[in-house]
Parts: sequence; structure tokens; C-alpha cells
Amino acid sequence: MFYLLGLNVKSKCIILTKPRSNQSGFFYFCDMNNRNQALLSDLIKLAKADDKLMESEYDFILRIAERMEIERADVDLLIQQPLPSVTLESEIERIVHFHKLVLIMNVDWEMHEKEEELLRNFGLKMGVRQAAIDRILFRTQQQENRIIPAEELIQIFQTYYN
Repeated sequence: MFYLLGLNVKSKCIILTKPRSNQSGFFYFCDMNNRNQALLSDLIKLAKADDKLMESEYDFILRIAERMEIERADVDLLIQQPLPSVTLESEIERIVHFHKLVLIMNVDWEMHEKEEELLRNFGLKMGVRQAAIDRILFRTQQQENRIIPAEELIQIFQTYYN
């Protein structure tokens, strides 16, 4: 038996919890668009980690949202109320998502301590090894444009996971 805590008809997402469960937390069941909104929410959380959302960060989020077929109005709602993170099953999904997180962190040319800490937490939750995160951050800071090439990012993942 579960209790219904919330229902968002527009995004087709329901939030359930177990009654008197020893396990804390909620269960989210969402459609694919809502899954993309949760991934976009991760980017929003990282962009807002320094307590401000720069125009360059907002523009980057809008470009990603457009590729995910998420409307601007939905992005604005997510900025106010981001969704919880979702579990990414495949390695390539985790690599791509982590790369987007690294990009959003550096799009304003500033890397704040809170952003780096949140990025590390996201990476660890996705199963990225600490050494891989350290290497990626180090190489990103060495790049003139603060963008680590996708091929190099994949190479780092292969080094630490094979």
C-alpha cells in the first residue's frame, strides 16, 4: 500500500510514499518528458548552487531544454521548483549527463566551491569514481575555453572503468 502525496497532471508525474515505512523517501513515477525535466533540474540546481542564475547559464539551460523538447515556461517552473534527480541506467547516459553538468558549471567562466561540491555529489550519485571526477575537473580547468572535449571525457571514463 502506498499513499499518494502528489499528482502533476500536466507532467504526468505521481509522487508516492509508503505508510509508516522505516525507509525515508518518496517514489516518483513519471513519463519520458518528466524524466528529461528531472535531468534538466540537475543542471538548474548546479547553476543555482552559487545562489544566482547567470544569463549565460539560463541560455545554456534553454538550449538543452529545446533539445529535450521542454518549453521555456516549463523551464521557468523548474527553476522555481526543480524535480529530484533520476537514476540513469546506461553508462553513456551518465557520461553525457555528467558532461552537461561540467559544461553548465563553467558556462559563466566561474567555478564556485558550492558548484564544485554539488558536481562531485552528482557524479558520485551517478557512480562516477572520485578519481575520474578529479581528473575531469583538472583537465577542464586546463582548457582555454573551460570545455573538455567529449572524446577526452570518454577517454577518462574508459581509463577509470576498464
